[in-house]
Amino acid sequence: MKEKILEMEEYAAEHNVPIIEKKSIAFIMKFIKDNNIKNVLEIGSAIGYSTILMASSKDDVYVTTIERDETRYMECLKNVKACGLDKKINVVYQDALDVNLSNDLKFDLIFIDAAKGQYTKFFEKFKYFLSDNGFIITDNVKFHGYVGRSDELEKGNLKSLVKKIEGYIDFLKNNGEFDTKFYDVGDGLSISVRKNEE
Repeated sequence: MKEKILEMEEYAAEHNVPIIEKKSIAFIMKFIKDNNIKNVLEIGSAIGYSTILMASSKDDVYVTTIERDETRYMECLKNVKACGLDKKINVVYQDALDVNLSNDLKFDLIFIDAAKGQYTKFFEKFKYFLSDNGFIITDNVKFHGYVGRSDELEKGNLKSLVKKIEGYIDFLKNNGEFDTKFYDVGDGLSISVRKNEE
């Protein structure tokens, strides 16, 4: 398993596939253990790096992960099989915004790490699948240190993407339904939980 993880890190570097930072995934794996998470939904599998590490964080955790890019989806399937985790991981090949999940599915943790510009849409769509005391974790909320500095950036793709992430952070901070804490781990993580109804 360790060898496979190293191999995946090398593949990601060679093929320019964004994978989660080591500090961030270590934080999430500990979080899964500490909070007795059993069902995880991941938006954005890429090659299955975070998927495999989350699934291996404890014996009774099961991960459903969604990937829209065919090459990455096939790579993810291959890696999951190589790690012997195909009984614990369900890889779905579809755009997350088009996925129709069964209404009775509930997840203790929803992990958002796909198209950054769609974060708010992902949150709004999948919050209905969160179990009562579940958590929504989002990666890259600092986005390489650009978040909060979009005004300094030249007009272009990067600026508009950073603006969208800043918009997502505002959406989280002003959300009437969820409380969110931000963590300065890796490329920035946020953890959202439903507010207690009085």
